Amino acid sequence: MQKLIEGIHQFQQEDFQSLQGLFENLSLGQKPETLFITCSDSRIDPNLLTRSNPGELFILRNAGNIIPPHGAPAGGEVATIEYAVAALGVKEIIICGHSHCGAMQGLLNPEALASLPSVSSWLHHAEATKRIMRENYQHLEGEKLLTATVEENVLVQLENLRTLPSVASRLKKGDLLLHGWVYKIETGDVFAYDSLSGQFLTVAEKQYPKGGIKKAGSLPSI
Repeated sequence: MQKLIEGIHQFQQEDFQSLQGLFENLSLGQKPETLFITCSDSRIDPNLLTRSNPGELFILRNAGNIIPPHGAPAGGEVATIEYAVAALGVKEIIICGHSHCGAMQGLLNPEALASLPSVSSWLHHAEATKRIMRENYQHLEGEKLLTATVEENVLVQLENLRTLPSVASRLKKGDLLLHGWVYKIETGDVFAYDSLSGQFLTVAEKQYPKGGIKKAGSLPSI
């Protein structure tokens, strides 16, 4: 705790001074363009990863970067997404998984969650991921299996995201884009899903359109 308190003092005395104008503007309201959905894992810092300033990312975090589909019991995830999409009008949504994900390890090894019933229940929202892995990836094991699980889960959660009415409406209009990313902790690499190749490519390899969304009615891509 002492380290955190010292950090607050340092922020107030050093960092805040250089950003005071930004924070004064942010006190009047927020207008982030991106909803960033990722895992609660302490090794991920979305703002550091994207070099973004306060006010630029609307962030949602939970174990396994999971999105309950439409019709699931109401929770904070769906409410947060609805607010970001319908009230704040974000233009992009990123679901970002990561290497060495404990939630995905638990999904692959449910017996390890015997003493964590709430975590086990939460992972039911990734049941499709579990089934995909069981039926299509029996040839993999160890880290390769975990990496494939992380990637497939990002795609499953993107599909869950599409079922939410607030998201579906914006996708129909063509003014919202969805992206699937995977962050590799040990190298700093970020891989983005490319729907044309069906592969996760480094963000340098994936061709993102300059200027973002071209026009209303254009097909959203991931």
